[in-house]
Amino acid sequence: MLDLAARFWPFVLAAVAAVSMPTEDPSAETAALANVLLLLPLVYLMVAKAGRRKATWPVLLLLTGVYVLLRELDVVPPSVVFTGTALAVLLWGALDGELRNSRTFRIQAFGMLAFGALALTALLVEPALGRHLVAAGWFLHGFWDFAHLRKDAVVARSYAKWCGTLDILVAAQLVLLPWIVSG
Repeated sequence: MLDLAARFWPFVLAAVAAVSMPTEDPSAETAALANVLLLLPLVYLMVAKAGRRKATWPVLLLLTGVYVLLRELDVVPPSVVFTGTALAVLLWGALDGELRNSRTFRIQAFGMLAFGALALTALLVEPALGRHLVAAGWFLHGFWDFAHLRKDAVVARSYAKWCGTLDILVAAQLVLLPWIVSG
């Protein structure tokens, strides 16, 4: 029984987190989830740069704390801070040769750029299109997580399970809830 719980807790935690998300204001929710979409590949990028899978959960907690603080202070958007952080990590990787020499870091850099482009575009377009772009980003990031889980690479396995499940559920909520509520 304990073995079963140890294997499946990330999936259960993700499901609880997904159903706990607010769904009252679709445009505010879309902007918030676009900002968090930037955080997701940043975890991978930072953990790849550190080269320590054990850093996964602490990096997530740090970035989540930064996100919450930025939302509370409402001085600078989280998207600006996360984009700046990603650019700094990418620059660091370029300057120390890791971008050139590490296939793993290059893959994470590509993921950061691709998911970042989706998230930032979603923040700039009209709300309905933005919502679908954010949903696509979260959905695709779920596949990103499960690909890393299958390869047992970059991040902690528990994180890949949790994040992949959460991503797919959030994407489904973004697409289906407005349709269900209006229908």
